[in-house]
Amino acid sequence: MKIRFMGAARTVTGSCFIVEAGGHRFAIDCGMHQGNAEIEKRNWDVEIYDPAGIEFMLMTHAHMDHSGLLPRLVQKGFRGKVYMTPPTEDLLRIMLMDSAHIQEMEAQWKSRKRLRNGDRDIVPLYTQKDALATLPLFSAVKYGAPFSPFPELTVTFRDAGHILGAGMVEMAVTEDGKTSRIIFSGDIGRPSQLLIQDPTAITEADFLFMESTYGDRNHKDEKDSLNELAEAIAYSYSRGEKVIIPAFAVERTQEMIYSLYLLMMDGRLPADMPVFVDSPLAIQATEIFRKRREYFDVEAKQILANGEDPLTLPQLHYTLTTQESMEINNSRKPAVVISASGMADAGRIKHHLRHNLWREGASIVFVGFQAQGTTGRRIVDGALKVRIFNEEIAVKAKIFTINGFSAHAGQSQLLEWLGNFKTKGLHVFLIHGEYAAQQALAGIIGSRFHLEVSIPDYLEEVTLEPGREQTRVAYPEKATPRIDWGFLIADMEAKLAQLRERRGRAEAKAWVEQTELRDRLLEVNRDIAGIVSEM
Repeated sequence: MKIRFMGAARTVTGSCFIVEAGGHRFAIDCGMHQGNAEIEKRNWDVEIYDPAGIEFMLMTHAHMDHSGLLPRLVQKGFRGKVYMTPPTEDLLRIMLMDSAHIQEMEAQWKSRKRLRNGDRDIVPLYTQKDALATLPLFSAVKYGAPFSPFPELTVTFRDAGHILGAGMVEMAVTEDGKTSRIIFSGDIGRPSQLLIQDPTAITEADFLFMESTYGDRNHKDEKDSLNELAEAIAYSYSRGEKVIIPAFAVERTQEMIYSLYLLMMDGRLPADMPVFVDSPLAIQATEIFRKRREYFDVEAKQILANGEDPLTLPQLHYTLTTQESMEINNSRKPAVVISASGMADAGRIKHHLRHNLWREGASIVFVGFQAQGTTGRRIVDGALKVRIFNEEIAVKAKIFTINGFSAHAGQSQLLEWLGNFKTKGLHVFLIHGEYAAQQALAGIIGSRFHLEVSIPDYLEEVTLEPGREQTRVAYPEKATPRIDWGFLIADMEAKLAQLRERRGRAEAKAWVEQTELRDRLLEVNRDIAGIVSEM
């Protein structure tokens, strides 16, 4: 059996793993690559997936970093079934159409700029027509119900406890009379997460492909996270400003509504402070959560049984139209605004940051992972200014980073889940994590559980056979994208400015020296480019 890592290898996006087994070829997940410009170029290079040669796909859940490239592969020839749980099917039917709409709008906007400069227009990565062509391929399978896409393979979805409908993929593959047990964890959820069941404990496997997003750190507990959210609300309410929460439309928005419900019940959400859910996709997703209440955890079901609704607030407003969204910032009264995208790189959240990031009394509350290269990550890392809609916006609002709301397990929770496995000789592959976090987690797994741990790279291929050393083939020419000099320079200059403003000239000296080094590196880079152009 061979596995090729098409994404989520030493990074957290683009999740896709192509499997060759028993004469068949299929994929687990088909995620969009997100981050800097070089990483995102991978979304266009789908010929390396050989879409027409993929017989079927197994989808762990509906987040775009696991599913968002599906219409692109359909556009390029994929025609097989896509297996998933019923809630994932519900969510993907709205999310892929929304993603296609965004692709079309962004291409249209970029084309207008290029045409004014005399350049050719831009085509979208995929269109709503491509997304519509993807929907008939869906096939829903419930948790715990084994199915066989071909005779030598049995697949069972287990609850990953991540978002509504998220599944771990449990596979039994028979080759040459030998059966291998393989687990793809998908994204492993945080135990005690609001609304969602805890991750399923699995005890047997020969090979485990395990996510590692927070492999190097733990989360705050739920009580501390609620207290910090209450602090952000009190801070901005007392100053007559807004609380802006960049949140993923699926799961995180619903968890934020639930959290505000808990604060309201505890008397810590001002009754006259409106709460806006400003994302058409999040509004649709919330309705799907209401429809699929049978997937809620015991605590949420008990609230419903008592006649309450954890997804309802007296002051909750859904803003579907652009005009309604604009009116939020036309008012200078305090409010809580939950808007997408969760990493502040697209959607209506950019408008809210543009209007509020520079206000000293405002609060920006990050409640999810911020990938490298995103606007959210730059703010969290302490940038004094960020570029939004081609305008430099000062960061004067109070920044809160509350990772206790994460839908991903923290380091100790990942280790606790891994501790359920009883198989001797289990080989662990760490996926879906940044390399530093994976190295930290790998070290602990090796010392605590004495298991073999591998950290695959982009486009690496591994041959699996139980009881034998695994054969690994790397593709270095594709593995590392070119350096995004623009991002590195902007990041360095932001840190230099931060040190000068907050710590004085003496402490900024080290960054001055690095700036001089940067200039030398740029000069060398220009020389290299000149040599290449003459070859």
